[in-house]
Amino acid sequence: MPWWGWITVGALLLVAELTFVDFEFYFVFLGVSAFLVGLLDLVGFEFPYWIQWIVFALLAMASLVFFRQRAYKWLRPPPDASVREGVEGERAVAIEPIPVGGRGHVRLRGTDWTGRNAGTEPIPEGASCLVERADGLVLEIRLASE
Repeated sequence: MPWWGWITVGALLLVAELTFVDFEFYFVFLGVSAFLVGLLDLVGFEFPYWIQWIVFALLAMASLVFFRQRAYKWLRPPPDASVREGVEGERAVAIEPIPVGGRGHVRLRGTDWTGRNAGTEPIPEGASCLVERADGLVLEIRLASE
């Protein structure tokens, strides 16, 4: 494949990564590998097609094995981390009645969450609740008047 073909394939893979949300950086590293093969061909390393494909495969596998997980962790923190930071002390609204120790749905920041009533009083529908902490994606709440 000519150098511009590899660069085009690399660009298409990067656009695909941006277009589809949950590819988790697989296409980024495939695209970068295609760019590198195209650059090698552009600067004068003219290999037969079968060697170009082997170089692409080796670069893609090496980058996926050694760099993808690090990049993924660096660019996307665990989902719990962003929830735990900043929701403690905020007020949510109960969408349904929640008994003591029971679970129900609450609305916080315009999003529906599962809330567990950690207080001593049942929470009626529409009541304001205080978020004590986040346990994964479950908010521990209590009636705001407590």
